[in-house]
Amino acid sequence: MTCKKNVMSHCVAKVAVSAATFHIDKPYNYLISPETADKIRPGVRVLVPFGMGDNKVEGVVLSTVAESSFDKLKCIDTVLDDEPIFSDENLRLALWMSDRFFCTVYDALRVMLPTKIDFKRKPKSRERGEYPQAEVELSPEQIKVFEGIFPLIGSNKPKAALLYGVTGSGKTIVYIKLIEAVLAAQKTAIVLVPEIALTPQTVFIFQSHFGDEVAVLHSALGAGERFTEWKRIRDGKVRVVVGTRSAVFAPLKDIGLIVIDEEQEHTYKSDSSPRYHAREIAKYRVTRTNGLLLLASATPSIESMYAAKTGKYSLFRLENRFNNQSLPSVFIVDLKKELKAGNGGSISSVLREELQKNLNNGEQSILFLNRRGASPIVTCGECGYTYKCRDCSVSMAYHATGRRLMCHYCGYYIHNPTVCPECSGKLNYIGIGTQKVESELKELFPDVSIIRMDADTTTRKDSHDKLLSAFREKKAEILIGTQMVTKGLDFENVTLVGVLSADLSLYISDYRAGEKTFSLITQVVGRSGRGEKPGRAVIQTFTPENKVITLAAQQDYDGFYENEIELRKALNSPPLTDLIGLSVIGTDEINVIKACAHLRMVLDVYFRNERGVKILGPAPAIVSKIKNKFRYKLVLNCKNSKKVRTTIAYIIREFSKIKGIKAITVYADVDIGD
Repeated sequence: MTCKKNVMSHCVAKVAVSAATFHIDKPYNYLISPETADKIRPGVRVLVPFGMGDNKVEGVVLSTVAESSFDKLKCIDTVLDDEPIFSDENLRLALWMSDRFFCTVYDALRVMLPTKIDFKRKPKSRERGEYPQAEVELSPEQIKVFEGIFPLIGSNKPKAALLYGVTGSGKTIVYIKLIEAVLAAQKTAIVLVPEIALTPQTVFIFQSHFGDEVAVLHSALGAGERFTEWKRIRDGKVRVVVGTRSAVFAPLKDIGLIVIDEEQEHTYKSDSSPRYHAREIAKYRVTRTNGLLLLASATPSIESMYAAKTGKYSLFRLENRFNNQSLPSVFIVDLKKELKAGNGGSISSVLREELQKNLNNGEQSILFLNRRGASPIVTCGECGYTYKCRDCSVSMAYHATGRRLMCHYCGYYIHNPTVCPECSGKLNYIGIGTQKVESELKELFPDVSIIRMDADTTTRKDSHDKLLSAFREKKAEILIGTQMVTKGLDFENVTLVGVLSADLSLYISDYRAGEKTFSLITQVVGRSGRGEKPGRAVIQTFTPENKVITLAAQQDYDGFYENEIELRKALNSPPLTDLIGLSVIGTDEINVIKACAHLRMVLDVYFRNERGVKILGPAPAIVSKIKNKFRYKLVLNCKNSKKVRTTIAYIIREFSKIKGIKAITVYADVDIGD
């Protein structure tokens, strides 16, 4: 269906269409009918006919123009919004994201909204909270840091700073004083945290200081709650937003400060389109408003510390705990010796003794193991058969709850078998997960209350908050959990932390393996001794001599950074260079391999005269099959320049036109981890 051109001054709308994939993404021209002319403005959503079948799909108006170079145009079918829901800033940001992160403009816009709901309906009412306006007093060290950062906010130029502070040094208090200064200057602020588990605690802290001027955005909120908060922000009823990664898109105006707490965490990077990093979005937004981006951590990413050391960021340090308490004393336990002594369980003799001391003293303990379930591998002791997922190239983990084997990638499960399907031999359950640790603890300490916090126990709404509140109220003596217990938690009665398997993340195929391991150990050890009582920690490992583990035990970030940056220089890996990954995915492995090889040949041609571009691969991904789709990849080791991105985008679009590979998907990703 086509429409005749009318006589309006702007009769054509350029629309970002939801059905357009990356290789055909562009602004599509549609005629504006007289009936919809008064509603069509940049930023409104519309329904438009798309494709050969004229299926009605959603789109967003990017701009309006007087005429089009095309003779026949389809008409906009329906206008979905009475007023624009995307601002001019949103539209500019989406165009920038499309270039930077190899995504469609519509996908970039979609991620800025709280959820796919009807914006014409009235949002749910929100009860006003009753908050004591808590006063904040800074230590001399915090005052020095605040006085160093404060001038950056009022400089009328975009700035970036890194706040490196040991665990328990009171970085949050500095954030609060900086936000007070930002609000006094009639500007707004965003505070990002890496985990949903931290959000309720963080929100409470900021609401105790800023009351109803604080809004919260994260994925655990219901659709109605998210819309209510988003609407309050957009309408200018709040000036401080706290949330996880997506809160970086909060529709605040005049942003003076964006804080990214625990900035090294991988959760700030999206693993689905658009594959953005919250840090890059934050940089873009403060650049537009002459604001300050403050990155903060006890274990900053190597990239951020390198930027600070080379003068790109300003660097500030908090080297002492806020209460002047010393950092925890740390014991390293060699698990090889435990095995020789006949202890093959998950709790070493040293950790068992320390747990008993805490129980006797009425003190609490946190145990960390970054693996859920009971046992990660189920295998036959006679023929060697191992249970693997039918659709993914991974072993199935045994879960004691429900007695089943489960794939942690696609969710496929089977009921726990009794014998080997190949030879009817006896099955062995190898390795440990949080469920098995919980079971062992109950055998060791039968009268002790234990809380387990992992992906299996935190599926329900508000589950994170309820579990942490129960622990804070001392309804349990021991908290066992995965990565969600390693950072941000502040319990005064916790005086012991146990790292059950420090090697889990150390030997994976990732150039950031050492950094991730150091950060996890350092962060979780820092949960101990945050009150008046001194803290201690036990690190269990099969490689006690490993430099990463010994430096983490010493809480020596500076020593770790110096070692790691030399290794990165030797390997020519970030931050000395950038990595751009191209993933090739399909259901037929042979076709995927052929497509990946062809893509490598094309890349070689386009970059043969480009100095500083090294192409690696093809090679299977670390997990080569997920949900019955094979995954191979290529990696470009180079400077992430606009020229390189433009070339890669062109190659992907041209590659999709080749006959015989329609079942193959190719996508690019920047800031990859392997």
